[in-house]
Parts: sequence; structure tokens; C-alpha cells
Amino acid sequence: MIPNGCQGNVQVGSRREFLKASSFGFGSLALGGLLEREGRLLAGIDRPEYPLAPREPHFPAQAKSVIFLFMQGGLSQVDSFDPKPALDRYDGQPLPASFRNDLELAQINPYESKLMASRRTFKKRGRSGIEISDLFEGLAKHADDMAVIRSCHHESFIHGPALTYVHTGSLQLGSPSMGSWILYGLGSETDNLPSYIVMTDSIFRSSTSNFGTGFLPAIYQGTLINTDGQPFQNLKPPSRMDLGRQRALLERIEGWNQTHLRTRPGDSRLEARIRNYELAFRMQMAAPELIDLSAEPEHVKRMYGLDRDPTRKFGRMCLLARRMVERGVRFVHLYSGGWDAHGECDKNHMENSWKTDQPMAALLEDLKQRGLLESTLVISTGEFGRTPVMQGKEGRDHNPFGFSAWMAGGGVRGGQAIGATDDLGFVAVQDKMHVNDLHAAMLGLMGLDHRRLTYFFQGLDRRLSGVGEAGEAGEDLYRKLTGRSIGHSS
Repeated sequence: MIPNGCQGNVQVGSRREFLKASSFGFGSLALGGLLEREGRLLAGIDRPEYPLAPREPHFPAQAKSVIFLFMQGGLSQVDSFDPKPALDRYDGQPLPASFRNDLELAQINPYESKLMASRRTFKKRGRSGIEISDLFEGLAKHADDMAVIRSCHHESFIHGPALTYVHTGSLQLGSPSMGSWILYGLGSETDNLPSYIVMTDSIFRSSTSNFGTGFLPAIYQGTLINTDGQPFQNLKPPSRMDLGRQRALLERIEGWNQTHLRTRPGDSRLEARIRNYELAFRMQMAAPELIDLSAEPEHVKRMYGLDRDPTRKFGRMCLLARRMVERGVRFVHLYSGGWDAHGECDKNHMENSWKTDQPMAALLEDLKQRGLLESTLVISTGEFGRTPVMQGKEGRDHNPFGFSAWMAGGGVRGGQAIGATDDLGFVAVQDKMHVNDLHAAMLGLMGLDHRRLTYFFQGLDRRLSGVGEAGEAGEDLYRKLTGRSIGHSS
């Protein structure tokens, strides 16, 4: 049945009236995009080039997709991936004078600060002997697949700017996120799902601009999906609507949309919205299959911890992440919240590791078993680390001067620790890697030269890795991670 105001040739008074009257949902407007990609263009409609079409990388690379495991709040490096025996010797003692200037920069009173040893136990793991604490017993089993970078740093002591820095490579709001840059450089490998998907087990400490497009076209925006209940809403197609009627409706609405777009040249938000109508139709078929975990073997669900708390929620996120990259999603961004341990750091980190360690280990294991780890780059870090001195009741404050990240898969040579902080774990001192260097290395692993992936904005060729010489140490990090120089496939 065609609603009131729509007769057989789909004649209505205006675009707005049509949308209001039809009530078919945005998914029903997407048929044109599907037909177009199959080579059957709607008659008389001049379509621009598809901005998410797959593009060749600058040079051959193993990594085709990224899963970014973000420990929001700031994981303590000295309790996880950066053992410091000196802290055991000086536990409870005042900070040595040689470190006081650094702490003054960090807004900490160096004369009242006392060192606090880690309450965790570090062990040599795997054949490589990388030391990882008992916070991550599951991940530690994959030490030979992991490269731990112990010398990360940046300049911001505050959550908001630090989050922006790690996600966009800039302290300024309005810059594109990592996922947006990668979509801009490589395009999409799926027609039926968003190419950049974001999930969180808590709240966002900063705005959702950390997975936004900034000054890049809006089509490269990340898509936030629910982790409670149904991940995607309104997936069920409208009843009593067959393919022919959907096509008739779409021919008219597509024409209106393109006319509307031509009066607003350069409005990437409008173009992105039109594109999203098309994607919504295809998702009606692809997304239900993606989120239906009933076909997953029970042992796989148990491996991710779906059978119990506290691992159930983050475990489901990690399992969905594997299914997403399996189906061509380019960038999957998972947030684990609550690592901001200003008090009782050990208790905080234990509770958070109970939620995340098993699922992250399962993700690496599952990707490896399916032959996906070679083409999937897995990265994990927080917006900064934490201080080796005590704050409040056995807590730790923010520390952007030296913290850890780890990478696995996607061409990364595992079983190595790169860089170092000082004896107390406060400042990066060896093979220092700014967040811009991490971004440059990540792009390199995706086959993108960070110096060539640019977008001209406000008089500058902008880069994820920053302007000028920013990101140059990332080329050295790339060599350490892969054994070759950026731009060389062997």
C-alpha cells in the first residue's frame, strides 16, 4: 500500500511532505546507492564519484584494518608493561632531587611526593622474555606477537587535550581522528556496513569529536553503535514494501536530494547524509547477520568471556570487532573506561583488567587462528600513563612524559620492547616516541606514507602526524616494528 499523497507514479507536493508522509525510514531510500554500485544507474541522475571507493595504498602493506583498544583514563605503565625495580627499592621515599623539575611541570608538588612501588608482579613472558605484569596474564600469553613501546610521550597533563592529541595528532579541537584519516587514505572495503565503527563500555571523557572528521569531508565520520541492547537501531525493513516500490520512491527522493545538494556545493555534511541513506538500506541485510552471535561456537563465546561478568560486555565488543574486520570494516575503535586511578590505583587497575584482559587476549587468539592477525593491526594505549609517585590513598596522577603502548599483527614483529623510560618510569629517555610518531608508524603499517597523506586546510597541508618534522621518529619506529623502511615492501 502506498501512503496518502503517493499514487502509483509517486507524486507528492514537496520533498519534506514526501518524507513525512512515507514513513518508510531512511533505509528504504538507499536502493539507488546499491543499484549504482552494481552498475545500474538511476536514469537522469548525475552522481559524484563515490568518496569511500577503495584506494591503493602508497606502498604494499600487510595491514588492511585496525582495531584500536583504548584504555580511557590512563593505564599506569609502571603497573603493566614497564617494570621498574628501582621503585621497589625506594618505595615510600621522597622523590630524588634530579626528578623535581619534571614533576613541577606536571603540576605535582615534588617536595611532598613519595615514590610508590607497583603492587603487581612482573614476569618474563614467551620466548622473547618481554616483562608484563600479572594485570594481563591473558595478554602475556601473546607476548611473542606483541611489540611494546615503552617510550610514548606528549605535552598534555589534562584529559581533554590529551585525548584529542592521541586521537587526532593535534591539541586543537576540530582535527580529524585516526580512523577518519585512514578512511580518507584507503577508502572502504565494505559496501554494507560503516567503515569506521566505535563502541564503548562506559562514557566518553571528552566529546565524540575524537572519532569525528574535523576538517575532512563528513563521509569519513566514525559510527557509534550501542553496546547495551541492539547495536544498530531500526534495522527491520518496512512491511508491505516490495523492491519495485522502493525503487520508485528512491528515484524521486534521489533526484530531490541531488538537486538540493547542487544548491549547496561543498557541503560535505549534506552529501554524507545522503550517502548514509544508501548505506542504511544495505545495512538492513548485513547488520543483523553481523550482530547475531548465535552462530558463534560456544567455546568461542567462552573464550571472550561472554558467559560471565565482568568480561561479558567488553568481550562482546571484542568479538564484534573480530566479526567487523572479517567483513571488511576498516577501523574499529573500542573504549574501555575507568582507568583514571587517582586513588587506590592497584584496586582500580585490577578491576579494569578483570574486564578487559581475557577479551583482548581472546581477540588476538581468534584473529590469529582465522588468519586475520596478519592483515589486522591491533593497537592499545591510553591518553597518558601515570606517575611513579603516590597521590592520595595509594593513587597515581596523570603522566604524559613517559607511558606505554603495544601493537600486534598487521606486519608488526612481535616479541620486542621498544624504547625506555628513566629508572623510576617517569620520563621517556630512550627511543622517545611522541604520539605523532605512533600515528606515523600506524599509517606506515597500513601502507600510507604519513608525509604524503595530507589535506589542505587554512593554508597548510595538514597531516595526522603533524606539520613540519613531527612524526619523523615514527619512521624509525616503523623500522623497528617491521624491519624495513617506510615505502619498502621488503
